[in-house]
Amino acid sequence: MTFRRNRTRIGMMILLLGALLLVSCGPKNTPVATAPPPPPPPPPAPAPTITLRANGGTTASIDRGRAVTLQWEASNAGTVRIEPGLGDVSATGTRDVNPTSSVTYTATAIGPGGRAQDTARITVNVPPPPPEAPPPPPPRRDPSMSELFDGNIQTIYFDYDKAEIRPDQMSRLQGNAAWLKQNPNVRFTIEGNCDERGSQEYNLALGDHRSNVVKEFLVQQGIASSRINIISFGEERPTCREETEACMQRNRRADFKMNP
Repeated sequence: MTFRRNRTRIGMMILLLGALLLVSCGPKNTPVATAPPPPPPPPPAPAPTITLRANGGTTASIDRGRAVTLQWEASNAGTVRIEPGLGDVSATGTRDVNPTSSVTYTATAIGPGGRAQDTARITVNVPPPPPEAPPPPPPRRDPSMSELFDGNIQTIYFDYDKAEIRPDQMSRLQGNAAWLKQNPNVRFTIEGNCDERGSQEYNLALGDHRSNVVKEFLVQQGIASSRINIISFGEERPTCREETEACMQRNRRADFKMNP
């Protein structure tokens, strides 16, 4: 019995040893290599910035012909451009501009991080146009002899039913004589006139008497008789037709007309 037990133990030990040998001689597990984690992405490029000012502000007002200073500053930009007119510029700078009309300047900064813009408005005050020059005066024209005659020779007035020269008309008649003596080539007609009172025949005669009295006075003043014609219109040519003494006084007269 003892022998059997020992033999059984030995047999079990052999089986256990064989199992161990099988395990130790079997295929070995090789660990799997893993890839390293990817590096983190680079940080994004910073966005560009830019500021544009005109005389220190976002707006400026100037009179036409004046200059204004543009000032700008950009960061994180590869190119900086200002329009209209300046084109590509450095990242920072100043420039005097002289616009002739109102304008908005735009500054653009472009870099890896994108684009940025800023503006500055300049208002140009345009003065009103000067007033139009007045037209030149017409060329000076010397007055004609007829115009000089009418401007210097005065009508002589008479009292009712009279042909005598009134004292208040004497200076007027003397002035006529003085101008006629200064212009000896002027020939003229004295026209006698009356108001409507009296018959037509009577007034024609009275008008003739008045024109003759004036002629005689002028001849006495040195005016040649050959220069003077006389005529009477009586009551045919009144200057007014009102039945008042003031109107009738205007009709009792001796007119002067220059002969052609």
